[in-house]
Amino acid sequence: MAKTHNALQIIDRITGNDTELRDMIAEETVNVRVARLIYEARTMAKLTQQELADLIHSKQPVVARLEDADYEGHSLSMLDRIAAALGKRVEIKFVPSNKRNFQSA
Repeated sequence: MAKTHNALQIIDRITGNDTELRDMIAEETVNVRVARLIYEARTMAKLTQQELADLIHSKQPVVARLEDADYEGHSLSMLDRIAAALGKRVEIKFVPSNKRNFQSA
């Protein structure tokens, strides 16, 4: 097996055909992406966590939790509130999956 520094290839080698592990990694990847999007949008707007919390009628620890990659409770309504406070909108799309979770007719 050839050496690689590509993180995705390394993860593929580690997970192999373990679909449960792959699903867990995919879910965590989404959590990291959402947390990062919130952090980047807030910092681009030059806002502190407290300032964003004030704009969305919440508290600073809530914003800190939303920006935490380990947080799993992101809700669409909260993302909408954050987007509106930052003069943005949330966009969601369905993309092809590597697995088929639907029944064929």
